[in-house]
Amino acid sequence: MPLEVIYVARHGFRSNWLVDHATGTYTATLRSPTGGAADPALTSHGVDQARELGERLLKAEPPIERVYSSLYYRCLQTVEPFVRKAIVTDKRLSIRGETGLGEWYGAANFEHPVPASHEILRPLFPGLLDEEYRPLVTPTRMGEGVDELHDRVARTMDELIAQCDREGVRAVLLCSHAATIIALGRVLTGDMPESIDTEDFRAFTCGLSVYRRRASPAGTVSGTVKCDGDGIATSSGASAAHAADRHKDLAWRGGRGVGGGWMCELNSDCSHLSLGEERGWRFSGDESFLGTASAQSMLDAGQLGVVVEGRGGGSTNRGKL
Repeated sequence: MPLEVIYVARHGFRSNWLVDHATGTYTATLRSPTGGAADPALTSHGVDQARELGERLLKAEPPIERVYSSLYYRCLQTVEPFVRKAIVTDKRLSIRGETGLGEWYGAANFEHPVPASHEILRPLFPGLLDEEYRPLVTPTRMGEGVDELHDRVARTMDELIAQCDREGVRAVLLCSHAATIIALGRVLTGDMPESIDTEDFRAFTCGLSVYRRRASPAGTVSGTVKCDGDGIATSSGASAAHAADRHKDLAWRGGRGVGGGWMCELNSDCSHLSLGEERGWRFSGDESFLGTASAQSMLDAGQLGVVVEGRGGGSTNRGKL
Protein backbone atom coordinates (compact mmCIF):
# COMPACT_ATOMS: atom_id res chain seq x y z
CA MET A 1 0.00 0.00 0.00
CA PRO A 2 1.46 3.40 -0.98
CA LEU A 3 1.73 6.36 1.36
CA GLU A 4 -1.58 8.23 1.55
CA VAL A 5 -1.38 10.74 4.41
CA ILE A 6 1.42 12.85 5.90
CA TYR A 7 0.88 14.42 9.34
CA VAL A 8 3.24 17.30 10.12
CA ALA A 9 3.80 18.82 13.58
CA ARG A 10 6.04 21.64 14.69
CA HIS A 11 7.87 21.25 17.99
CA GLY A 12 6.43 22.83 21.12
CA PHE A 13 7.28 26.13 22.79
CA ARG A 14 11.01 26.26 23.59
CA SER A 15 13.64 28.50 25.16
CA ASN A 16 15.93 30.71 23.04
CA TRP A 17 19.64 30.92 22.26
CA LEU A 18 22.11 33.53 21.03
CA VAL A 19 24.57 33.44 18.13
CA ASP A 20 27.52 35.70 17.43
CA HIS A 21 27.09 36.38 13.71
CA ALA A 22 30.76 37.27 13.33
CA THR A 23 32.29 34.20 14.96
CA GLY A 24 29.52 31.62 14.78
CA THR A 25 29.58 31.10 18.56
CA TYR A 26 26.26 29.86 19.96
CA THR A 27 25.31 30.40 23.60
CA ALA A 28 22.20 29.73 25.69
CA THR A 29 20.97 30.88 29.09
CA LEU A 30 19.53 27.47 29.94
CA ARG A 31 21.70 24.41 29.47
CA SER A 32 20.34 21.84 27.04
CA PRO A 33 20.05 18.19 28.15
CA THR A 34 22.29 17.36 25.17
CA GLY A 35 24.83 20.10 25.97
CA GLY A 36 24.26 21.89 22.66
CA ALA A 37 23.70 25.65 22.79
CA ALA A 38 21.28 25.57 19.83
CA ASP A 39 19.48 22.48 21.12
CA PRO A 40 17.13 23.73 23.86
CA ALA A 41 14.49 21.70 25.63
CA LEU A 42 10.81 22.61 25.59
CA THR A 43 9.59 24.99 28.25
CA SER A 44 7.04 23.66 30.75
CA HIS A 45 4.35 25.14 28.51
CA GLY A 46 5.86 23.37 25.52
CA VAL A 47 5.74 20.07 27.43
CA ASP A 48 2.03 20.64 28.04
CA GLN A 49 1.53 21.38 24.34
CA ALA A 50 3.32 18.15 23.41
CA ARG A 51 1.02 16.13 25.67
CA GLU A 52 -2.05 17.69 24.09
CA LEU A 53 -0.69 17.09 20.60
CA GLY A 54 0.03 13.47 21.52
CA GLU A 55 -3.57 12.88 22.57
CA ARG A 56 -4.80 14.16 19.24
CA LEU A 57 -2.32 12.08 17.26
CA LEU A 58 -3.52 8.92 19.01
CA LYS A 59 -6.91 9.52 17.37
CA ALA A 60 -5.51 10.16 13.88
CA GLU A 61 -7.28 8.38 11.02
CA PRO A 62 -5.70 6.70 9.24
CA PRO A 63 -3.50 5.82 12.22
CA ILE A 64 0.15 6.78 12.21
CA GLU A 65 2.39 3.86 11.25
CA ARG A 66 5.78 5.57 11.23
CA VAL A 67 7.43 8.62 12.81
CA TYR A 68 10.24 10.70 11.31
CA SER A 69 11.65 13.57 13.34
CA SER A 70 14.40 16.14 13.34
CA LEU A 71 17.04 14.97 15.80
CA TYR A 72 17.00 18.23 17.73
CA TYR A 73 15.95 17.64 21.34
CA ARG A 74 12.84 19.84 21.16
CA CYS A 75 11.39 17.79 18.29
CA LEU A 76 12.09 14.42 19.90
CA GLN A 77 10.61 15.74 23.14
CA THR A 78 7.49 16.85 21.23
CA VAL A 79 6.71 13.44 19.69
CA GLU A 80 7.71 11.45 22.78
CA PRO A 81 4.27 11.54 24.54
CA PHE A 82 2.57 10.19 21.42
CA VAL A 83 5.14 7.48 20.72
CA ARG A 84 5.25 6.34 24.37
CA LYS A 85 1.50 5.67 24.32
CA ALA A 86 1.25 4.40 20.74
CA ILE A 87 4.07 1.90 21.22
CA VAL A 88 1.92 0.02 23.75
CA THR A 89 -0.28 -1.25 20.92
CA ASP A 90 2.30 -1.09 18.11
CA LYS A 91 5.62 -2.47 19.32
CA ARG A 92 7.20 -1.75 15.92
CA LEU A 93 6.80 2.02 16.29
CA SER A 94 9.97 4.04 16.87
CA ILE A 95 11.39 7.43 15.90
CA ARG A 96 13.48 7.66 12.75
CA GLY A 97 15.87 10.58 13.25
CA GLU A 98 15.98 12.45 9.93
CA THR A 99 18.49 15.29 9.55
CA GLY A 100 16.81 16.31 6.29
CA LEU A 101 13.95 17.59 8.49
CA GLY A 102 16.37 19.56 10.66
CA GLU A 103 16.68 23.23 11.54
CA TRP A 104 17.27 25.93 8.94
CA TYR A 105 20.40 28.02 9.45
CA GLY A 106 21.15 30.91 7.08
CA ALA A 107 24.20 30.82 4.81
CA ALA A 108 27.38 31.67 6.74
CA ASN A 109 31.17 31.57 6.59
CA PHE A 110 31.26 29.40 9.72
CA GLU A 111 29.86 25.99 10.63
CA HIS A 112 26.46 25.83 12.31
CA PRO A 113 25.59 23.33 15.07
CA VAL A 114 24.39 19.81 14.41
CA PRO A 115 22.00 17.64 16.45
CA ALA A 116 23.33 15.42 19.20
CA SER A 117 24.53 11.92 18.35
CA HIS A 118 22.54 8.76 19.07
CA GLU A 119 25.02 8.01 21.86
CA ILE A 120 23.91 11.19 23.65
CA LEU A 121 20.21 10.91 22.75
CA ARG A 122 19.77 7.21 23.54
CA PRO A 123 19.65 7.56 27.37
CA LEU A 124 17.49 10.69 27.06
CA PHE A 125 14.85 8.85 24.99
CA PRO A 126 15.29 5.19 26.01
CA GLY A 127 13.70 2.67 23.70
CA LEU A 128 12.36 5.27 21.24
CA LEU A 129 15.04 5.81 18.58
CA ASP A 130 15.39 3.57 15.55
CA GLU A 131 19.05 2.61 15.90
CA GLU A 132 19.27 1.07 12.42
CA TYR A 133 17.87 4.02 10.50
CA ARG A 134 20.27 6.22 8.53
CA PRO A 135 19.19 9.76 7.54
CA LEU A 136 18.25 10.32 3.92
CA VAL A 137 19.65 13.87 3.62
CA THR A 138 22.25 15.81 5.59
CA PRO A 139 22.25 19.62 5.22
CA THR A 140 25.51 21.48 4.77
CA ARG A 141 26.90 22.92 8.00
CA MET A 142 27.63 26.21 6.24
CA GLY A 143 23.95 27.08 6.14
CA GLU A 144 21.47 27.49 3.30
CA GLY A 145 19.75 30.17 1.29
CA VAL A 146 15.96 29.98 1.08
CA ASP A 147 16.04 28.23 -2.32
CA GLU A 148 18.59 25.73 -0.99
CA LEU A 149 16.34 25.02 1.99
CA HIS A 150 13.37 24.28 -0.25
CA ASP A 151 15.43 22.01 -2.47
CA ARG A 152 16.84 20.18 0.58
CA VAL A 153 13.31 19.56 1.83
CA ALA A 154 12.26 18.43 -1.66
CA ARG A 155 15.09 15.88 -1.76
CA THR A 156 14.22 14.66 1.72
CA MET A 157 10.53 14.24 0.97
CA ASP A 158 11.20 12.68 -2.44
CA GLU A 159 13.18 9.90 -0.84
CA LEU A 160 11.10 9.61 2.33
CA ILE A 161 7.89 9.15 0.31
CA ALA A 162 9.58 6.57 -1.92
CA GLN A 163 10.80 4.71 1.17
CA CYS A 164 7.30 4.60 2.66
CA ASP A 165 5.83 3.48 -0.68
CA ARG A 166 8.30 0.60 -0.88
CA GLU A 167 7.61 -0.49 2.69
CA GLY A 168 3.81 -0.25 2.55
CA VAL A 169 3.37 2.60 5.05
CA ARG A 170 -0.01 4.29 4.71
CA ALA A 171 0.32 7.23 7.16
CA VAL A 172 3.38 8.94 8.61
CA LEU A 173 4.11 11.66 11.17
CA LEU A 174 6.88 14.23 10.66
CA CYS A 175 8.11 16.58 13.41
CA SER A 176 10.23 19.54 12.39
CA HIS A 177 10.89 23.29 12.63
CA ALA A 178 8.99 26.33 11.36
CA ALA A 179 11.00 27.18 8.23
CA THR A 180 11.31 23.53 7.26
CA ILE A 181 7.57 22.99 7.75
CA ILE A 182 6.68 25.96 5.56
CA ALA A 183 9.05 24.69 2.87
CA LEU A 184 7.57 21.23 3.27
CA GLY A 185 4.07 22.51 2.53
CA ARG A 186 5.31 24.20 -0.64
CA VAL A 187 7.26 21.16 -1.76
CA LEU A 188 4.37 18.74 -1.22
CA THR A 189 1.75 20.89 -2.95
CA GLY A 190 4.09 22.37 -5.54
CA ASP A 191 2.81 25.85 -4.68
CA MET A 192 5.80 28.21 -4.44
CA PRO A 193 4.78 31.85 -3.94
CA GLU A 194 6.40 34.68 -5.90
CA SER A 195 7.37 36.36 -2.62
CA ILE A 196 9.28 34.14 -0.21
CA ASP A 197 7.75 35.84 2.85
CA THR A 198 4.17 35.10 1.78
CA GLU A 199 2.23 33.67 4.73
CA ASP A 200 0.89 30.52 3.07
CA PHE A 201 1.71 27.44 5.12
CA ARG A 202 1.61 28.11 8.84
CA ALA A 203 3.78 26.81 11.67
CA PHE A 204 2.46 27.37 15.18
CA THR A 205 4.05 25.53 18.09
CA CYS A 206 2.58 22.02 18.22
CA GLY A 207 0.28 22.91 15.33
CA LEU A 208 -0.82 19.99 13.16
CA SER A 209 -0.91 19.97 9.34
CA VAL A 210 -2.31 17.14 7.23
CA TYR A 211 -1.44 16.38 3.60
CA ARG A 212 -3.26 13.79 1.51
CA ARG A 213 -1.89 12.40 -1.72
CA ARG A 214 -3.79 13.71 -4.72
CA ALA A 215 -2.44 11.38 -7.40
CA SER A 216 -1.63 7.72 -7.71
CA PRO A 217 2.08 7.08 -7.08
CA ALA A 218 2.10 4.75 -10.09
CA GLY A 219 4.42 6.19 -12.69
CA THR A 220 5.84 8.89 -10.45
CA VAL A 221 9.61 9.20 -10.24
CA SER A 222 11.52 9.59 -7.00
CA GLY A 223 15.08 10.77 -7.29
CA THR A 224 16.22 9.04 -4.09
CA VAL A 225 18.85 11.62 -3.34
CA LYS A 226 20.78 12.45 -0.22
CA CYS A 227 23.65 14.73 0.73
CA ASP A 228 27.30 13.82 0.88
CA GLY A 229 29.77 15.12 3.43
CA ASP A 230 29.91 18.50 1.69
CA GLY A 231 26.15 18.90 1.76
CA ILE A 232 25.85 18.31 -2.00
CA ALA A 233 23.00 16.17 -3.30
CA THR A 234 24.07 12.71 -4.45
CA SER A 235 22.14 9.66 -5.51
CA SER A 236 21.62 6.71 -3.17
CA GLY A 237 19.79 4.39 -5.53
CA ALA A 238 19.35 6.10 -8.88
CA SER A 239 21.38 5.79 -12.06
CA ALA A 240 24.88 7.14 -12.57
CA ALA A 241 23.42 9.70 -14.96
CA HIS A 242 21.10 10.91 -12.21
CA ALA A 243 24.02 11.17 -9.79
CA ALA A 244 25.99 13.22 -12.31
CA ASP A 245 22.98 15.54 -12.62
CA ARG A 246 22.77 15.97 -8.86
CA HIS A 247 22.22 19.74 -8.94
CA LYS A 248 19.13 19.38 -11.12
CA ASP A 249 15.89 20.62 -9.56
CA LEU A 250 13.35 17.90 -8.77
CA ALA A 251 10.70 19.89 -10.70
CA TRP A 252 8.22 20.10 -7.80
CA ARG A 253 7.24 23.71 -8.49
CA GLY A 254 4.32 24.86 -10.63
CA GLY A 255 1.77 22.79 -8.70
CA ARG A 256 3.49 19.48 -9.38
CA GLY A 257 4.75 18.59 -5.91
CA VAL A 258 6.95 15.66 -5.00
CA GLY A 259 5.63 12.10 -5.03
CA GLY A 260 2.70 12.94 -7.30
CA GLY A 261 1.57 16.00 -5.35
CA TRP A 262 -0.42 16.46 -2.14
CA MET A 263 -3.47 18.41 -0.91
CA CYS A 264 -3.25 20.37 2.33
CA GLU A 265 -6.28 19.40 4.45
CA LEU A 266 -5.15 21.05 7.69
CA ASN A 267 -2.74 24.00 7.96
CA SER A 268 -1.09 24.07 11.41
CA ASP A 269 -4.40 23.47 13.18
CA CYS A 270 -4.25 24.13 16.93
CA SER A 271 -7.78 23.19 18.02
CA HIS A 272 -6.29 20.50 20.28
CA LEU A 273 -4.23 23.03 22.27
CA SER A 274 -5.65 24.68 25.38
CA LEU A 275 -4.23 28.08 24.43
CA GLY A 276 -4.68 27.69 20.68
CA GLU A 277 -2.33 29.25 18.12
CA GLU A 278 0.98 30.50 19.51
CA ARG A 279 4.36 31.60 18.22
CA GLY A 280 3.80 31.17 14.51
CA TRP A 281 6.53 32.14 12.07
CA ARG A 282 7.15 33.24 8.48
CA PHE A 283 10.15 34.03 6.28
CA SER A 284 11.53 37.54 6.03
CA GLY A 285 13.59 37.54 2.84
CA ASP A 286 16.61 35.35 2.15
CA GLU A 287 18.24 35.38 5.59
CA SER A 288 22.03 35.18 5.70
CA PHE A 289 24.84 35.54 8.20
CA LEU A 290 27.25 36.57 5.45
CA GLY A 291 28.54 40.14 5.63
CA THR A 292 27.12 40.84 9.11
CA ALA A 293 28.99 43.68 10.82
CA SER A 294 30.83 42.60 13.96
CA ALA A 295 29.24 45.46 15.90
CA GLN A 296 25.88 43.83 15.26
CA SER A 297 27.06 40.29 15.80
CA MET A 298 25.46 39.44 19.13
CA LEU A 299 21.80 38.91 18.26
CA ASP A 300 19.12 36.61 19.52
CA ALA A 301 18.66 33.64 17.20
CA GLY A 302 15.17 35.05 16.83
CA GLN A 303 16.42 37.52 14.23
CA LEU A 304 15.75 35.00 11.45
CA GLY A 305 12.22 35.44 10.15
CA VAL A 306 9.14 36.98 11.75
CA VAL A 307 7.02 35.63 14.57
CA VAL A 308 3.33 35.51 13.66
CA GLU A 309 0.93 35.76 16.56
CA GLY A 310 -2.05 33.42 16.54
CA ARG A 311 -5.66 34.47 16.91
CA GLY A 312 -5.98 36.51 20.06
CA GLY A 313 -2.20 37.21 20.12
CA GLY A 314 -0.52 40.57 20.31
CA SER A 315 1.74 42.42 17.90
CA THR A 316 4.07 40.76 15.41
CA ASN A 317 7.67 40.48 16.65
CA ARG A 318 10.94 39.21 15.33
CA GLY A 319 11.52 35.58 16.15
CA LYS A 320 13.12 32.26 15.26
CA LEU A 321 12.16 28.72 14.59
